[in-house]
Amino acid sequence: MKYFNIAGPCINVKHYMIDASTRLVGVESLIEQELYFVIHAARQSGKTTFLIDLTKRLNAEGKYHALYCSLETLQNISEADKGIPLIVECIKEALCIVEIPKYEKFAEVANFSNYTGVLHSELRKYCQILDKPLVIFFDEADCLCGNTMISFLRQLRSGYINRTLAPFVHSVALVGMRNIRDYIANVRDDKESLGSASPFNISTKALTLKNFTKEEVIQLYQQHTDETSQIFEDKAVDLAFEQTCGQPWLVNAVAREVIIEMLNSDYSKSITAEMVNTAIQTIIIRRDTHIDSLLERLKEERVRKVIEPMIVGNDIYEQLSDDYKYVTDLGLIKEIDKKIQPSNPIYAEVIIRTLSYDAQQILTKEEYNYTIPRYLKNGEIDVNYLLSDFQEFWRKNSAIWIERFQYKEAAPHLILQAFLQRVINGGGHIIREMVAGTGRLDLGIVYENKIYPIEIKLWKGVAYYKEGLAQTARYIDVLGCKEGWLVILDQRKNKSWKEKIYQKQEIVNSMVINVFGI
Repeated sequence: MKYFNIAGPCINVKHYMIDASTRLVGVESLIEQELYFVIHAARQSGKTTFLIDLTKRLNAEGKYHALYCSLETLQNISEADKGIPLIVECIKEALCIVEIPKYEKFAEVANFSNYTGVLHSELRKYCQILDKPLVIFFDEADCLCGNTMISFLRQLRSGYINRTLAPFVHSVALVGMRNIRDYIANVRDDKESLGSASPFNISTKALTLKNFTKEEVIQLYQQHTDETSQIFEDKAVDLAFEQTCGQPWLVNAVAREVIIEMLNSDYSKSITAEMVNTAIQTIIIRRDTHIDSLLERLKEERVRKVIEPMIVGNDIYEQLSDDYKYVTDLGLIKEIDKKIQPSNPIYAEVIIRTLSYDAQQILTKEEYNYTIPRYLKNGEIDVNYLLSDFQEFWRKNSAIWIERFQYKEAAPHLILQAFLQRVINGGGHIIREMVAGTGRLDLGIVYENKIYPIEIKLWKGVAYYKEGLAQTARYIDVLGCKEGWLVILDQRKNKSWKEKIYQKQEIVNSMVINVFGI
C-alpha cells in the first residue's frame, strides 16, 4: 500500500508521486551541451526525488555515468582545508553506492594537504579512466559556505575551462534552495573577494522546480483513489489546491493528515472539504519541521526587509535586490500580476502567527479576558465592542509592546492580529490577504459561518482615509457582506491619544463601515 510522503525523497513503489521531470524541463538538454548549471527550489519541493530518478535514468540509458552526491554534511564548515577533503570523501562514497566502474580508483592516493587543488586533480584523474562522460548532481550545494564554497567552485571552474586539454566532469548541477546569485552573497565580505576569475561565471542557467498544477494535485489524489477507492470530493481538492497553491509538501501533508490522523486509514469515508480545512488548521498550529524550518528564516534581517512591507501593504522597492530574490527562492513569497504576496494562504497564516506568537502567549494570561464569549451578542461577534477593547488595550500597552518586536513597523498590525487570534481561538478562524503595494491588510474573521470583514490601514493623510473607505467597501462586497470595519493605525508621535482614538460610522454604496482610529 502506497502513502503520501512528507519526509525525504519519494520512492515510486512506496509513495504517491508526480513525475518531477514534468515540473523541470530542459535539464537533459543542458547535460547534452556539457554545461554547468543550477537547480534551485524551496525546501521539500521534490528536488532530491527528481535528482535520484534522473541519475537512475541516465545510468540506465548508458550514455553517461551519472552521480548523485549530497553535500548536506558540509553544513557550516567554512575552512577549505577541512571542507574540501570532506567533499572528496562525499564523492567517493557516492561513487561506491552507485557502483560506477572503477569507483575504487577515485581519490585512491589523494594528497589532501593540497586542498586548493585536490578536488580538481582527483576528478580529472578519474574522468581519464572512465569509458563514458561523468555527470554529477551536487545536492544541498548551498550548505557550503566561506572558503570551502570558494575553493570548491574555483576547482570546478579550473576543470571546466581546461576540458579541451584534460578530461573533466562533463556536466555539473549545483542544487539547493538558493540561486547562484545568493552563493555570491553568502561568501562575499569585506575581507574576501572572488576576483575577476569568479567561479560563478561557469554557471550557464538556473532552473527551478515548479509547484504542482491543479491538474497534478487531482492526479496525485486520484492515485490514492485508484488504489483504495477512497474518494476526494471535488470541493476538498479545490480547497487543498487553493490553500497550498500546489506546494508539494503541503499537498501531501494535507492528504496524509486527513487519511492517517483524522480517519485512521478508514478508506470507506469520502474526504470532504470540511476534513481538508480541519487538517490545514491542524498543520498550521502544529508547525511541522518543514514549516518550522522555513519560518526560522523570518528572524533574518534580509527576510524582514521583504516580509514586513508586505504585512503592512507597503511597496517593496528593491525587487532586484539579493534580499528580495533570496526570500523568493526560499518559497515564502511569489509575484502574480506584479503583486507580491505570500506563496500560499497557509504560509500567510503561519507567518503572522509566528511573528505574533509571543503576544498571543501573553494575551492568554487570565488578566486578559479577551475571549469569544465576551464578545458574543445573539450568537454573533460584536466587533465594535471587540475593537473598542483593543483601543483601550493599545492605549495602555503600545509603547512597551512595540519594543518587543523585531518587525517594528508591522508591530501594530501583528499585535492587533494577536489580539484577534486570542479571541477567535474559542472557535473560528481568520482569513488574511497580504499583498505588497496595496497600502492595506485585509482580514476576515470567520465564526459560525459568518464573515466579519476588517481592513487595517496606516494613517498617511486624508486621502489615504478616503482610499481606505473605498477599499473597505470593495472588500465587504467581495466577501458578500453588508457591514465591515476599517481600522486606521495612527503612528504619528506628535498626535495625542484623544486625536488618534475615535469611532465613527460611514456609509459607502449602501454599506456600513465602522471606522476605528487606533
